[in-house]
Amino acid sequence: MPPIPLLLSAGEASGDMYAARLAKALQERLDVQLFGMGGPQMRAAGVEIITDYSEVAVVGITEILGRLPSLVRAMDRLVSEADRRKPALAILTDFPGFHLRLARKLLPRGIRNVYYICPQFWAWRPWRVRLIRERFVKALCIFPFEEKFFRNAGVPTEFIGHPLVGAVSATQSRAQFCAAQGLDPARKIVAVLPGSRAGELAHHLPVLQEACAIIHGKVPTQFVIAAAHPQNVERLKAGWPAALTVRVVEGETYNALAAADAAIVSSGTATVEAALLDAPMVVIYRVSALTASLVGPLVRTPFFAMVNLIAERKVVPELVQDRFTAERVAAETLLLLEDPKAREELRRGLAEVRRKLGPPGAIERAAGHIAALLGPGTGNAS
Repeated sequence: MPPIPLLLSAGEASGDMYAARLAKALQERLDVQLFGMGGPQMRAAGVEIITDYSEVAVVGITEILGRLPSLVRAMDRLVSEADRRKPALAILTDFPGFHLRLARKLLPRGIRNVYYICPQFWAWRPWRVRLIRERFVKALCIFPFEEKFFRNAGVPTEFIGHPLVGAVSATQSRAQFCAAQGLDPARKIVAVLPGSRAGELAHHLPVLQEACAIIHGKVPTQFVIAAAHPQNVERLKAGWPAALTVRVVEGETYNALAAADAAIVSSGTATVEAALLDAPMVVIYRVSALTASLVGPLVRTPFFAMVNLIAERKVVPELVQDRFTAERVAAETLLLLEDPKAREELRRGLAEVRRKLGPPGAIERAAGHIAALLGPGTGNAS
């Protein structure tokens, strides 16, 4: 029999990572031919990339407007390939603004949709969950509180646990990392994860550069800036005050977090990675003022940072929109650098988050559920 065609799609960096790991698990379990939208990690995992996610990766409602032609082209290419290849399933990873529309187009073509990494509709616009009920045969969620939300809405749902559990670890000690990066292990280190999207960098970098200057003025500090993409490296190197010791690293995010005395992290998947590495962190985020005014009334959660949502209480400081200022970022980071009690209290909260994320093996469980959808004998969900 020929390989089973499957459409696998991700729209940003973390989705690319999750989908790439799922691709490997599916290939180990089944004879499949994977194609779709993604980035370098999915490509390296053997997925045939029809359209690169860099064409569609945007953040915020107003930011989408300038990318509409690219979004339409990407959608048309995926639908055209689906018409040609007739995949047994379409496995769509988060990125709901795009993937809900893609699912709507695939459904009348007889293609069943699976949501892998469910969108966070419990946080904002919860009424949109009906679209998942109507367009998807299965939803795979990664946070423990999501399963009840989706099942209560009539969505066939499985809690698989978080894919990063058991997969996040440093490969270097602090001493090794410092030696490799030309840093002094005796001095304070702050890891800065400014985000992956162009819009995030535009909103975050100027404030972060000012904040780091304030921090260094109080406590001599070395800063390690983690680049999510190779194309971001040169941009991340520019604009830092000459007095600062700054290293921009690529592919060393986990080592940077593990070596850091504190971290400043853009809200999103990176906060979960930092929690798994026990990195004391300050969470930051900003979108355009117009986007914030449109989205703000739709938010239904008391917290913005994922680690706080998982803990169901404030574990880490979150500085979002107007609260995201250089002075506040510096003050919260300095507290972690200078106050051992504050640092240890935060770490107790991170340990609580880790306990709630579920056991290792989420990717394998996801592959099992997908194999079961393909028919008897193709795999199991254990």
